[in-house]
Amino acid sequence: MKQSLQAKVWAASLVAVLGMVGCSTTGTTQGQGGAPSTRAELEVQSTAALNRLYKAMPDTQQLVAKSTGVLICPAVIGGSFVVGAEYGQCVLRSGGATHGVYRLMGASVGWQAGGLSKSVIYVFTTRDAYQNFVDSDGVSFGAGVNVAVGRAGVNGRIDTETAMAPVSAYVLNNVGLEAGASVQGLKFSKIAQ
Repeated sequence: MKQSLQAKVWAASLVAVLGMVGCSTTGTTQGQGGAPSTRAELEVQSTAALNRLYKAMPDTQQLVAKSTGVLICPAVIGGSFVVGAEYGQCVLRSGGATHGVYRLMGASVGWQAGGLSKSVIYVFTTRDAYQNFVDSDGVSFGAGVNVAVGRAGVNGRIDTETAMAPVSAYVLNNVGLEAGASVQGLKFSKIAQ
């Protein structure tokens, strides 16, 4: 009986979460608005998300160019009503070419309500960090894989800690770079092509 009640609460929360997501957009959401429905849309939105990042923090363009790889999640849709959920699709690029498509999922519990859409971009600055991500099945950042959340220093440039981290993440909302964002607890799994 207890499991049945928990299932009903989970289902009701999920319906509420999905309903609230419609209340928030990321403006010209990385090119197309909303979650991509095709691989081509995902590619276009990913490129647009990178361009938004470069505009918000110009130093990231050089960081991405020198990196081993970049994971771009152009439209992470999330919402919550006590129980929170996030979902999105991402492309993994290295050397300018796409090397895989991934699904991002996350959940949280706590006092929370609302919906949002954002872009999350992970930059792998070391070969080991990139290879560990590629070789793992269902990696979660924060579970043995530490990520520095990208932030700008006083002069608007990438701070030293972020630039030296094996993996750094940048979160873009509808007004630009989000400060103090959390990227822990998100699980990634490769989508077969």
